[in-house]
Amino acid sequence: MEKIENEIVEILQKYTFNKDVWKDFNVNSKITSDLKINSARIVDIILDIEEKYEIEIEDKLLDKIKTIGDMKNVINNKLQ
Repeated sequence: MEKIENEIVEILQKYTFNKDVWKDFNVNSKITSDLKINSARIVDIILDIEEKYEIEIEDKLLDKIKTIGDMKNVINNKLQ
């Protein structure tokens, strides 16, 4: 896994109550359904991401972030 993926996983793990979901995760794992992260926690996750990378993720992009890979792509695009 690359650096950004590892950092995303670290952030997401703070909001995961069932640690077993991480056994089979990959970039296509859906944040809410596969990783069992409550959709209400997405705002907290986005705030953590914005703070870590010093970026702003617009509301219109939130609906496009479904997987770890989606989140990685948004971060990479913002950092360019």
